Amino acid sequence: QVQLVESGGGLVQAGGSLRLSCAASGRTFSFSSYAMGWFRQAPGKEREFVARINWSGGSTLYADFVKGRFTISRDIAKNTVYLQMNSLQPEDTAVYYCNAVGAVRQPVFGSWGQGTQVTVSS
Repeated sequence: QVQLVESGGGLVQAGGSLRLSCAASGRTFSFSSYAMGWFRQAPGKEREFVARINWSGGSTLYADFVKGRFTISRDIAKNTVYLQMNSLQPEDTAVYYCNAVGAVRQPVFGSWGQGTQVTVSS
């Protein structure tokens, strides 16, 4: 019964920035047991991995398409993971979801939050 709540999406012009947040909660949930990260799904496409961060240590991993534009971070005290997105492009338009991330960049939790819509105009 892990709850994931994404927020921070919106409509921006190409080249703009957004900061997404994902707050997690649960009776027995502990971020220290997982790597946490972000996935996204554009219309008509498969959900894809974006970035992940190890809760302990804070090492990060990004999808190739990020190209240095995105930065993932976490606030341990708040059980919250963030995604700072800069230099956004129309191709980044998608619903963004957070989840725990496995060793092969797969989602761990079976349930997804509502996600947050990111729309980038030309």
